[in-house]
Amino acid sequence: MQLKPEKDAELRAKVNRETARIPWSELLKHFAQGNVVWVADELDLVDVAVRIAHDDKASISAWMEAGQLAKVSDQQCQEWIASDANLWASVVSPFILVQQEKRKPH
Repeated sequence: MQLKPEKDAELRAKVNRETARIPWSELLKHFAQGNVVWVADELDLVDVAVRIAHDDKASISAWMEAGQLAKVSDQQCQEWIASDANLWASVVSPFILVQQEKRKPH
């Protein structure tokens, strides 16, 4: 039986440990492959990663419809290159989730 994403403390802790700041320039190869997903600042990056890992279609769809979760756009890419951005990143294979704001402590 699959745990509810919000109750999966072990996965949440693992994702939290593996989330780190990374220069956008190091993610360009993954962006070119279409594997980088932007997470809105108001969402918790770790929570989004856990829910994607659990294939929580309801949450993912709601965030996408609200414009809070999307593949990184060409415009975002250009802005991040121009500003030499460092982003928070979390890997949920095959995707890399990125967020600009400082993630909230857990």
